[in-house]
Amino acid sequence: MTDLPDGTLSAASLPRFFSPSAASTYDKCPRRWKHRYIDKLPDPPGEAALVGTFSHRVLELLCGEEPSLRTIDRARKLARDVWPSISTHRDYQALDLEPEAEREFRWKSWRAIEGLWGLEDPALVDVRATEQRLTAEVAGVPFRGIVDRMDNSDTGLAITDYKSGKAPRPNRRSEALSQVFLYAAAVEADTGERPVQVRLLYLGQEAIEETVTDEGLDEATGGLASSWASLETDCSSGRFEVRPGPLCGWCPYVDTCQEGRSEVVRRVEAGRMRQDAPARAALGI
Repeated sequence: MTDLPDGTLSAASLPRFFSPSAASTYDKCPRRWKHRYIDKLPDPPGEAALVGTFSHRVLELLCGEEPSLRTIDRARKLARDVWPSISTHRDYQALDLEPEAEREFRWKSWRAIEGLWGLEDPALVDVRATEQRLTAEVAGVPFRGIVDRMDNSDTGLAITDYKSGKAPRPNRRSEALSQVFLYAAAVEADTGERPVQVRLLYLGQEAIEETVTDEGLDEATGGLASSWASLETDCSSGRFEVRPGPLCGWCPYVDTCQEGRSEVVRRVEAGRMRQDAPARAALGI
């Protein structure tokens, strides 16, 4: 770990809340977390994230409809309605896609939306809420998040989250499920009702489901508490570790991070950095 670029250290204020995305960013690289959440430097979403934004919005609207209206034709109409708000957004405009690339973006988004029907029939789901905002203290951590969907099942409440990216390998599924287990813990902390199931729907690929247990909740909330304790130490000391790795290729701060720059150069020279990694263009390599 090295000092900050100017060679000085200063305490930083803890955030009011810790979300799953913020916790994930911190766990992967505390320095990136600092640049985004303390320094407020831009960290624009890439194309894959915006595909997720588009597909999530359409499915949110779809599952807010009466069950009989949750059809592919209705989803297609909603996608057309939502598209102008996506295409005119500054984050999408920043991608500066050529016409062919824009068509591919729309097809990727539609394939994700349509992929829901390969996992379930939304007309048969008893949806309790969509885009449910959660604020609660979880394992002593001020937690905040947004659940894509809360469903009533035969045995109780199910927490469902959509994913438009690639499904994880079997040995990474427990890590992926930690987010929805945290949502389950927040629901219980806020309402007293414990969800019975958590689900990750990797659109067009597979559904990963798990029964909510004490062990699963303890593992997820323990990880959150550990990350929060480490963050408290970092904010107090002003030191935020850099954790170089393959994700440096997608870090928007790589041009200001000596360790990240060196990691990208090393991986490019070793032939271990994808051609589409944004850091290659940012560093001119």
